[in-house]
Amino acid sequence: MQFKTTIDIPHSLFEISHTQNGIAIGSCFTTNIGNRLQAAKFPILVNPLGTVYNPISVAQTIDLLLGEIPFDEQQIFFANGVWQSYYLHTSFSSVEKQEVLCSFNSVKKTFTEKSQNIDYLILTLGTAWVYELKESGLIVNNCHKTPASQFIRRKLSVDECVSVLETTISRLRKQSPDLQVIFTVSPIRHWKDGAHENQVSKSTLFLAIDELQKSTQNTHYFPAYELLMDDLRDYRFYDDDMLHPSATAIDYIWERFSETYFSAETQSLNQTIEKIQKALDHRPFNAESPEYKSFIAKTKEQCRKIESQYPFIHFDN
Repeated sequence: MQFKTTIDIPHSLFEISHTQNGIAIGSCFTTNIGNRLQAAKFPILVNPLGTVYNPISVAQTIDLLLGEIPFDEQQIFFANGVWQSYYLHTSFSSVEKQEVLCSFNSVKKTFTEKSQNIDYLILTLGTAWVYELKESGLIVNNCHKTPASQFIRRKLSVDECVSVLETTISRLRKQSPDLQVIFTVSPIRHWKDGAHENQVSKSTLFLAIDELQKSTQNTHYFPAYELLMDDLRDYRFYDDDMLHPSATAIDYIWERFSETYFSAETQSLNQTIEKIQKALDHRPFNAESPEYKSFIAKTKEQCRKIESQYPFIHFDN
């Protein structure tokens, strides 16, 4: 008997390999998948300006990196003892104003070096609810504990989501004409919005992605949301907060992602790299023992073998 709903995901005609450059932007679920790709030695930037949740903040992040939105001292303000920006994650905040600018410029430089040849973009949308500054009308990526009275909270329409993402993807494709875009909707529920409001928000994102796939070429949809909600469908696959996926759930979704976007050769290579990474992360009881030195020598030889066979893969020293 079948005791679960199995979601059939056809293998994508577009495959991701270690020779392709990627960028992943969106909710913390993007970070989960992006970190897995980085650990497997794929050249990919993951949320370079921090985690973003709504479509407009996703678009703003890309536009900032492209230079379409200027970023200077006017976009930085002082509050709660630090300098920060409504465009940036709190990890960019600093007691020194110039440090915020330097951190942003460093990330932008890294992006610029790769932006001429981005092969794929992973976009994970988390919510359609946004916070808009009353004073300027700016939709912020991070409220930075600014009083709620200074914002208007509203839900984006499907048309707003489609329009802003279409425009931003078009800008990226001026530099990378063959860019492939993989959309996902985050399975993490935004419970603070309310149960009904969360569902309406997710529905807005689904409808927007559906429209984007109809109007924009080389776009794909990966059902991360459906895998957690319908395939796994059990609270044992959630973290302690009962909102975020557990490590087991993330492993399962990564496995399905791998089956969808990687060739058999790439999947095999990933497994080899994962074994090596686990060996490199091992912390010995006695680092001077002959057994551990032999173990290290074998691991180094495995690294050299992979790097010789695949020159585009590099292990840390």
